[in-house]
Amino acid sequence: MELRQVEYFLAVVENKGIGGAASALGVAQPTVSQALRALERELGVQLFHRIGRGMVLSAAGRTMVGPARQIIRDVDAVGDLLAAEEDELTGHLDLLASPATAVGPVVDLVARFRATYPRVSVRLGDLRDETRAASTIEDGHCEFAVAHLPIAGDALEVIELGEQEYVLVYPEGSEVPDGPIPLGNLPSLPMVFVPRGQSVADELEEAMRVGGARPPVAVLSEHREERLPMVLAGIGGSLLERSMAESAADRAVIRETEPRFVRPFAIAFDPASLSPVGQAFVELIRAQVDENVTAPPTPPAE
Repeated sequence: MELRQVEYFLAVVENKGIGGAASALGVAQPTVSQALRALERELGVQLFHRIGRGMVLSAAGRTMVGPARQIIRDVDAVGDLLAAEEDELTGHLDLLASPATAVGPVVDLVARFRATYPRVSVRLGDLRDETRAASTIEDGHCEFAVAHLPIAGDALEVIELGEQEYVLVYPEGSEVPDGPIPLGNLPSLPMVFVPRGQSVADELEEAMRVGGARPPVAVLSEHREERLPMVLAGIGGSLLERSMAESAADRAVIRETEPRFVRPFAIAFDPASLSPVGQAFVELIRAQVDENVTAPPTPPAE
């Protein structure tokens, strides 16, 4: 197995096809196809299902993604150790974040890291299931995972980055009470929810169950990013992170919950297996957290 084949495999995964991979790599499509077929022959497994012009990872292919990323990080680490000067840090930073947390502090961290180490490329991927934050690190899919607390994993170090408040959002013109709305006494309006098994959804359902609230479910969507468009389309209300909700404040009705629905989020990593790039990122995280702790409070607006 050649390093080039591993790089081509990951390029196809990340660019969702041979065409996109070839463009990203600056090579011809047949070159990528031939490298993939050679890798499959060598491993004795099919890494992709070829459906028409599309490429879908097989079970073996999904298993290969984590180890392949680890191979690239290990090779980068060797290059970093051989670099002549400290400011020549190169390589890749693999970071997965749940959709609700991939904003604010995470974006600030990535921007600051790229400004300090411009030769390091960053992959910010989508952590669809927060309960798998630890396993994505342990299986080699990423060095860092950002998710709401708690994050399981005995060998992991966890640094809290901030907290998010969730609010109720309803279609424009909805008749809902003024002021905070008790989670146990939600209006009997249709709602757009995400399936159970995702921690925020589970906590919301538990709070409603305890209070006896049973609002009708209009849509149960696994696509978190579609909840706000569905609210704006008049399908039903939903519970959204405050900054997302306030981006549509002129087109929706927003209400706080009672009690306030606030959840801390953090970044997790395995300190024993960090690459030089990962170590540099941890140093930056600690510095930024320390700055936030020692920063004076913002004076109230006059």
